[in-house]
Amino acid sequence: MNVNELRKEYPIFYYNSYKINEEKEVIKLEFEFEISGLSKFTPKIEILKKNFKFKDINSNLVKNIVFTIGMIESISYFKATCSPEFVVRCGALDKYQEKWFKKLFYLGLGEFRYINRINIKQDEFVNFISKGEKLELEEAEEGSGIIIPIGGGKDSNVTLELLKDYRKDSLAFCIGSKKVSLECAKIAGFNNDQVIEVRRIIDKKLLKINNKGFLNGHTPFSAIVASISYLCSYLLGKKYITLSNENSANESNVDGENINHQYSKTIEFENDFREYAEKELKGKVEYFSLLRPISELQIAMLFSRIEQYHKVFKSCNVGSKSEPWKWCCNCPKCLFVYTILSPFLYKEKLVNIFGEDLFTREDLLKTFIELCGYGETKPFECVGTYSEIKYAITKTIEKQKDELPFLLKYYKDNYELSKEELLNFYSEENNLPNEFDDILRKNIFSK
Repeated sequence: MNVNELRKEYPIFYYNSYKINEEKEVIKLEFEFEISGLSKFTPKIEILKKNFKFKDINSNLVKNIVFTIGMIESISYFKATCSPEFVVRCGALDKYQEKWFKKLFYLGLGEFRYINRINIKQDEFVNFISKGEKLELEEAEEGSGIIIPIGGGKDSNVTLELLKDYRKDSLAFCIGSKKVSLECAKIAGFNNDQVIEVRRIIDKKLLKINNKGFLNGHTPFSAIVASISYLCSYLLGKKYITLSNENSANESNVDGENINHQYSKTIEFENDFREYAEKELKGKVEYFSLLRPISELQIAMLFSRIEQYHKVFKSCNVGSKSEPWKWCCNCPKCLFVYTILSPFLYKEKLVNIFGEDLFTREDLLKTFIELCGYGETKPFECVGTYSEIKYAITKTIEKQKDELPFLLKYYKDNYELSKEELLNFYSEENNLPNEFDDILRKNIFSK
């Protein structure tokens, strides 16, 4: 079925309810969504209680944040039919919120729309109708300390190290709680009671309809991270949520179009979420990315210096589905990470991490060309900019004294070497408080 047929057959999506329950070992959030005429869905989110001291979960502030989490969580279910009407039965959206969520649904599903060839304008994509009441919110107190979301990749490990002097008043935050993420937190000095572990439980009925030809594709996962980490920050009295999204995330995957695999990692989303949180959530929690001023290339430079993480970190999405998590060595993400680290770690150290020299792989040529910007689109993965990749390849080629492996030789024979100098880049378009800005500048520009 195509999107027009689905929108006609399933014209209404309902956000029926959200619940907050405190159980013995977890705080459980449960949502009910419904595609009229198709199915109801009840996804859950569980926050492990451990020894944390949470604020009252029954306050209107908490309810309002959880309501927002549900709005963002609903995207994963809404996308199955892209129903033109979205009816909110358990709350109310004002005009600002309607506009805000229209943008998130549209741009957050940018890759999904591109892959599924959905040509619908933003104003026509979804219309929100509220049937519930808006909550009156109490004034919140300002907290202290930091929550650091981590995923197991090089970026969040760099953030962990940059903020090591704040460790005593910091908590790591993991959704999915993969062993790699927990091991990275341990290396950074966090014990089990300093790691917020969150389980996100997808309703299996969604997986079933995905296998029956309904629409499927990438959703803005980092927006989920933003909203759940905001809830945890408020409940635990923390002041900052310190992300690890880099400046490179702002580049589109499709030339001339605002189609970005990493939309919810961009400065645009960061600014939007900060404004939304201030206006609508009232929790006095400050959300920003510590690495926003710098590039993937500079993050790779910093990561090359913290060798204690090199054998542990992982960011391959294909390999994340295996146990244990591994580098699959066949996907764009693996080749990108290998390439961006190559000026600093090639050859022996990189081969030790990945298990082989990916630059010798002739079967990765198409992916290599796309990463360099000479294909139809950039791979739909969290990868750096074309200029960064070209720079990394150039510097790696210039350092080689032996015969070049296949991919590096192909690049040298077919493309111009980069003449840019990218390691001194620093974007002023960021939301870093002064003390964090000082930390990042010191580490980037120190010799």
